[in-house]
Amino acid sequence: MTKPEVIEKHSINMAQLREELARIKKRDGELSFRGNKTEEYVSEFAILKPKQAEELFKKLEDLKIPRLKDTHINKIIDLMPASVEELKVIMQGYSLPVTNENLKKIIDTVSKYTPEKKK
Repeated sequence: MTKPEVIEKHSINMAQLREELARIKKRDGELSFRGNKTEEYVSEFAILKPKQAEELFKKLEDLKIPRLKDTHINKIIDLMPASVEELKVIMQGYSLPVTNENLKKIIDTVSKYTPEKKK
């Protein structure tokens, strides 16, 4: 059995993961058991299309919030919080203090990409 070597490690969001799984499926013809389970999960829970996720990532990055890293931005894109309270819950998982003003900026940016809920 070969030992794969990690060349690069970076965070991605679910929209990017869905795109990557499609590329792997096209290349290999089919996914592994874990790949199929991951594809099912991502299909169910990924809210944005890859282009939208990329745009939102850039806009959140452009807010220049101190200490907000790619990992945090991707988690925000995956969960798409609708309120400051929801965003606070997400950010509690990290030791990252964010001011209320910055939280409101993030929510304002995310709300532009939140799809309308069907009644």
